[in-house]
Amino acid sequence: MNETLHLEIVTPFGTVLDEPVESCVLPGQQGSFQVLKNHAAIVSNVDIGLIKIERDAHKEYFATSGGFCEVKDNVIRIVVESAEQAETIDVQRAQKAKERAEERLRKDKDDVDFVRAEVALKRAVNRLKAVEIVKNIH
Repeated sequence: MNETLHLEIVTPFGTVLDEPVESCVLPGQQGSFQVLKNHAAIVSNVDIGLIKIERDAHKEYFATSGGFCEVKDNVIRIVVESAEQAETIDVQRAQKAKERAEERLRKDKDDVDFVRAEVALKRAVNRLKAVEIVKNIH
């Protein structure tokens, strides 16, 4: 692995990943963007979506929630609310979260926080998408 950069993924619960990678694709608010070695220094928002990393011809996916990233001197620092490796996602739990969010959105009550329910739905769908991508690879 001669063309590497260092990737750190951090959540409020600790470090999820701290390793060299060849590339990283991040879900930005204006669409996904890829970071390779010698990328220009940037700070960017990270949206709910999938982080895809490549190293040694192997792809790895993480379902992530919002946060931000900094790229500088061949180091990518990603700070997000959550990041789950696709292979470790509990499918039943994600499916139940999706169903709960859909039910909240169907309610026609003033006490329902629709923005929160929409975000919960987006997160659950993202987690299920990550699992599906990994299933199709293996």
